[in-house]
Amino acid sequence: MFRPALLFAFLLAPGAVAAEAPPNVVLIIADDLGDGDLGCQGHPHLRTPNIDRLAAEGVQFTNAVLTISSCSPSRASLLTGKYPHETDAEQLHWPLPGRNETFSERLKAAGYFTAAVGKWHLGNEVKDRFDLVVEAGSGGFVLPTGSDGQPLEMTAGKNPSGCADWVPVLENRPRNKPFFMWFAALDPHRDYAADTIPNPYDAADAVVPPFLPDVYGTRNDLANYMDEVTRLDGYVGDVLAELDRQGVAENTLVLFMSDNGRPFPRCKTTLYDSGVKTPLLARLPSVTPAGATCERLVSSVDVSATILDLCDAGPLKDGRGESFLPLLKNPNSEPIREFAFSEKNWHDYDASQRSVRTTAFKYIRNLAPELPNTPPADAVRSPTFRAMQNLRPSLPPEQAAIFTPGPAEELYDLREDPHELTNLAADPRHADVLTDLRTALDEWTEETADPRPPLRSPDEFDRETGNPKPPRQRPRPSKAEMFPK
Repeated sequence: MFRPALLFAFLLAPGAVAAEAPPNVVLIIADDLGDGDLGCQGHPHLRTPNIDRLAAEGVQFTNAVLTISSCSPSRASLLTGKYPHETDAEQLHWPLPGRNETFSERLKAAGYFTAAVGKWHLGNEVKDRFDLVVEAGSGGFVLPTGSDGQPLEMTAGKNPSGCADWVPVLENRPRNKPFFMWFAALDPHRDYAADTIPNPYDAADAVVPPFLPDVYGTRNDLANYMDEVTRLDGYVGDVLAELDRQGVAENTLVLFMSDNGRPFPRCKTTLYDSGVKTPLLARLPSVTPAGATCERLVSSVDVSATILDLCDAGPLKDGRGESFLPLLKNPNSEPIREFAFSEKNWHDYDASQRSVRTTAFKYIRNLAPELPNTPPADAVRSPTFRAMQNLRPSLPPEQAAIFTPGPAEELYDLREDPHELTNLAADPRHADVLTDLRTALDEWTEETADPRPPLRSPDEFDRETGNPKPPRQRPRPSKAEMFPK
């Protein structure tokens, strides 16, 4: 374990050489940013020069997979290095119980100053695992209601982006300790407001995936989403500039990722790549080769293991992750994992699915096949969903699927079918792949004690309007309160 006293070894004798300073870490978490929605990932119109700079100066991972496509469970999994159902915070808005060990407390014990700034969304029991927690407020995720019962989305206020306190915390950190910063944005979470950025995008700038209708409502909705992506990029640039100003950029690992996919139908909350695949960028100038691409499979449970490995802070005793530090040094080194596992649980609506992914194939098991793949409530209230409702009789099957119950099993060839439109589960030519992935998921289910039958909770919103239903409460009761043992 790193000993802070080593930093001052040069004081012990004239002419002594100072020990190498331990690395700092800045983890930047976007809120609802989809994979592919960055300039460095090939989007033809999105302006993300600062995030693109990270890619140009570090490593871009092209097969990074989240354990869940749901805000608070994804963050709980990231902080603990465990799968969502192992944390007892696997449903949206369930607070993370204090019995969980976090990688931030490991860093604190190793002498790091630790701060969480921006969107918190993890409850009160683990706040003491950071030296400092500066919350951005409730905008973007609490969905309070007015007297008419309608949701009041908070898009304005002191910190509408959730990022305004990032640089001040960096400026005021203790200078006698290495630091870990958990910088969590509210961008590009819904709702969207006008005048988010100068020179906003218009409908012509949008790139519409084939599972959404290419109509003005969708394009304008995507353009508004793009505005918040570019606003987030500006705050990332402010952080990079402050690291440069302080002269610590060379010794600071900057990780950039998202908690889940974009808040559109068939994206956020789903187990398709549009939901669980995350843009993951890493820059540590003394370690990462500039402009490199890593095609190896990594999971969000691996982030904690990697940071602790880099900082010599000891592994999490119940962590499931594998350190991808070797991939930061050499993106073509041996793979750290064969499979990445993800889960879908309650998020506004009842749901239960599990998936296992390799670099080539994905298998999805639907544990509640009687339910449609309804997007989250904010996306149900979106112009895109409204357009899909209006077009429902004429939608092609890949778009209409959000309104109907899904198959019990799905299998996709990710190389030939990156949007996962052709289900191969019944194709005899892929029977061996299907069997292998079924087996891998069965073994993971047993190893991680994934509950069977899965925990189910009632819908809190109407699936057609997105309006709140009577069961909805804020704050939402914890898992222990909803499912007492």
